[in-house]
Amino acid sequence: MAYADQEMSGNRIASFVVVALLHVVVGYALVTGLAYEAVQQVVKKVTTVDIKKEEPKKEPPPPPKKAAAPPPIVAPPPKINVNVTPPPVQTVVTPPPAAPVVPIIAPPAPVAPPPPRVQPKPATPKGNPANWATTNDYPTRALREEREGTTSFRVTVGPDGRVTGCSVTSSSGSPDLDDATCQNVTRRARFNPATDGEGQPTSGSYSNRVRWVIPKD
Repeated sequence: MAYADQEMSGNRIASFVVVALLHVVVGYALVTGLAYEAVQQVVKKVTTVDIKKEEPKKEPPPPPKKAAAPPPIVAPPPKINVNVTPPPVQTVVTPPPAAPVVPIIAPPAPVAPPPPRVQPKPATPKGNPANWATTNDYPTRALREEREGTTSFRVTVGPDGRVTGCSVTSSSGSPDLDDATCQNVTRRARFNPATDGEGQPTSGSYSNRVRWVIPKD
């Protein structure tokens, strides 16, 4: 038996059951003395059986296809007038800023040393400087060749008053006369030594000259 036949048989059985129940109710109403009109209304409601067939479920329709979006509207580029005269260019000459004035700071003045407690003194010769070189010291060759001249010299004097060095500052023109000058002055000269600002002996210097003259007989 097909599924539809089974469904129809079930509906018929249900109808028979309903009709039987209807007869029972009518009989009961007659026995109990219910009004005929009430019985008619019950019969009318009961006999009206609305048997609905189960309808097969409908599948939902497929979603509508989305329409493709129209391509964007591209406006043509505006026409450019190439012959437009450019605006005049104004050149503004801005003078360069003035250089900053750099103040010139003078160096600090040197600090003067404190004044000496005692006035310094130069070296002074002891005795007569004419005795440092005499005609007896005349070089033999210069005397034989009759050479004369004046030799200027400068000596350095140590704290003990002795000559520590001699130099010729102006030559006589004869090397042997110049050498004789320094040799005799270094050997014979004695000095009072120079003193510093504290009155203490210190190194000093002395300058003079020797005139070499051939003696007359």
